[in-house]
Amino acid sequence: MKNIFNIALSGLMVLLLASCSEGRPTERSVQYMGDTDMYEPVPYETYGENPIFKNGTNAQLPVEGTVARGASVYDYPNSEEGYQMAKDSLKAPYPASEDVLAKGKVTYKIYCSSCHGDKGDGMGTLVKNEKFLGVPNYKDRDINQGTIYHVIMHGRNLMGSHAGQMTEEERWNAVHYVEQLRGDLLK
Repeated sequence: MKNIFNIALSGLMVLLLASCSEGRPTERSVQYMGDTDMYEPVPYETYGENPIFKNGTNAQLPVEGTVARGASVYDYPNSEEGYQMAKDSLKAPYPASEDVLAKGKVTYKIYCSSCHGDKGDGMGTLVKNEKFLGVPNYKDRDINQGTIYHVIMHGRNLMGSHAGQMTEEERWNAVHYVEQLRGDLLK
């Protein structure tokens, strides 16, 4: 019984291998629905020319005024006036809690501590290695939730914007954590 099974299995394997031989045509002889793009796709370069669009390129900007799904609008301009407006009126949408501060600490370690230091004293690794100089100590700055969030969104002085790297929740968690660090430095 076992020999019959082995012989049948061997015969099946030979049949399968024979059906994959090079003698079979590799080109399709019939193309359905006249759509040759299914079989011979036309590649487009991301930034290549395309006469269909008004500016002539494939890559397009989003429609003006649109907001990405899950994102919110930040209406404070990237100016000194916007900074002052944020300082005067912008508040966190939720209070600090142990969970928020724990998440904020993780976000801070990833994006902030290399310059601002683990304690917020302006002595991060990049400062110690003299890659950047003049990173402020949080206790020396008149900052609040609005100014911290505004600087994360737009950047300030040598610090660039981190809005594209952090979600809104991560930004607010980091704001709460920076406030905690500042409080610890002022003690």
